[in-house]
Amino acid sequence: MVHSEGARAPREQRRGPVVRRQSQMQAGTTDQHLLDTRGAADWVHEDPFRVLRIQSEFVEGFGALAELPPAISVFGSARTSPGSPEYEAGEAIGRGLVEAGFAVITGGGPGAMEAANKGAMEAGGVSVGLGIELPFEQGINPYVNLGVDFRYFFVRKTMFVKYASGFVVLPGGLGTLDELFEALTLVQTKKVTRFPIVLFGTAYWQGLVDWLTHTLVAQGKAGVQDLQLFHITDDVEEAIGVVTKEAGA
Repeated sequence: MVHSEGARAPREQRRGPVVRRQSQMQAGTTDQHLLDTRGAADWVHEDPFRVLRIQSEFVEGFGALAELPPAISVFGSARTSPGSPEYEAGEAIGRGLVEAGFAVITGGGPGAMEAANKGAMEAGGVSVGLGIELPFEQGINPYVNLGVDFRYFFVRKTMFVKYASGFVVLPGGLGTLDELFEALTLVQTKKVTRFPIVLFGTAYWQGLVDWLTHTLVAQGKAGVQDLQLFHITDDVEEAIGVVTKEAGA
């Protein structure tokens, strides 16, 4: 039996799990593109290659942090000035966490992050900084004794949660709020369990708490029980006590 031209199977090209047909077919083979050095280097900026970079960041992060002792992540503004009450609180919190048997993880930058790392290092503890590639901030602060730099925020954020048993959140900006609400969402949806979150600085955080109470919860966008997902305080010892007691429960 002779098949007509229209009945023939369409030409196709298979590259691993990817099937390309008609106009989506590409010239050459994967091996050819790998070994041919004469082509343009645009491929290193394309999404498939970025996946390898992302994978390598996860591998490096997991490898560097896998043997950490129990740890608490401390967040806060990079703009907090040395010598300010907030900076001194960050130092005290970092020092207190180490004395309670925990490593300290921060974003590795200046300000409140530096303060917590300084307190941890000077107390003889493990002081971790997870840096991020940004155009307007310097690199890892000098009080970090284990640092990892990341290209991608989402990889870095995974490390903050995976290797910490809780968060202490000092006054901060958008990045701090991002980490805070990510953690609240993970606890609310039970993606993580036994994960205490302490907001340090009542005057700074009370407006946010009021909005959560009188707008978010009042309009039914969240449950009243969600207000129990965090603890707010001005007392360093209380902050350390809450986050370490719940983390070790």
